[in-house]
Amino acid sequence: MSKPRFAILDDYQGIAAPHFAHLEDRVEIAHFPETLDPRDDAQRDALIERLRPFDVILAMRERTPFTRETLAQLPNLKLLLTTGTRNLSLDIAYCAERGVPVAGTARRPVGTPSTVQHTWALILALARHVPRDDAALKAGAYWQGSLGVSLAGKTLGIVGLGKLGSSVAKIAIEAFSMKVIAWSANLTQEKADQAAEGLGLAKGSFVAVSEKLDFFARADVVSLHNVLSERSRGVVGKEELSAMKKTGLLVNTSRGPLINEEALLEVLNAGGIQGAAIDVFDPEPLPLDSRWRTTAWGRNGRSEVILSPHMGYGDEQIHGWYDEVAENLERWLKGEELKTLL
Repeated sequence: MSKPRFAILDDYQGIAAPHFAHLEDRVEIAHFPETLDPRDDAQRDALIERLRPFDVILAMRERTPFTRETLAQLPNLKLLLTTGTRNLSLDIAYCAERGVPVAGTARRPVGTPSTVQHTWALILALARHVPRDDAALKAGAYWQGSLGVSLAGKTLGIVGLGKLGSSVAKIAIEAFSMKVIAWSANLTQEKADQAAEGLGLAKGSFVAVSEKLDFFARADVVSLHNVLSERSRGVVGKEELSAMKKTGLLVNTSRGPLINEEALLEVLNAGGIQGAAIDVFDPEPLPLDSRWRTTAWGRNGRSEVILSPHMGYGDEQIHGWYDEVAENLERWLKGEELKTLL
């Protein structure tokens, strides 16, 4: 009897294999580190051709979306695995119709979440010009070419005061003596107070701003932490970016489509704000000819821009996720109940 076939997708760092080595006698494993984007017709066809033979597929977060249209052309699929406790890029309802279980991972890192740490790495790098000064020193270009921005007393604006947003806000207050304002479509001061008190802060530590343009005009640093949905797609557009201070800094470690990309590129090319630090894009991986990669940021009046390759969650916890996925795969092979069903 032939072994089930298992496809591991989008393992950019090439670290998955050891976590599944103990299952190689029971399942045929294939690795596909190069992402194919099913929103592009040619890539969707190539993705379907690639995955049609497989019984089990592992999706790393939202790197490869699986819509009904894609899944319908994978007749051999019997189990869809992913990392994390949710994955909005998977059509879980259609999988349920097909009788295909979908299982994720539940492990949470101890302490401050990775995305919160990365958000502050980007804020500080942007405020203190770390990448620019590092490149200048190595190139022999200048010594102390500009002054850093002190965050003390400045206002941090949080778009989306959930778990990650409120954790970023707490650090702003306790570590940098910043003021914190917040906005989201349904945020009230009562909810903002509950978020603050839940983190051991005083009521009023987070100030809910009802008018979105007023929020963007008041913030010195804006950090995005909304969940991406059709409602939040493009929640930051030309009007919001134009309302920001000329000295404003923008950081996005959430999802690329939260910001209207054309509007952001226009503002940054015109030097409309001091700088932006972007960790998330659409599509991903970022194409080699993308304007984000090819524009001479920080020159000729353009804003300073720091880019990172969606590393907000890219730390050691991925090893733990692969261990959990391997456990679920083994349970499926044994006919046992799966953990963290989505």
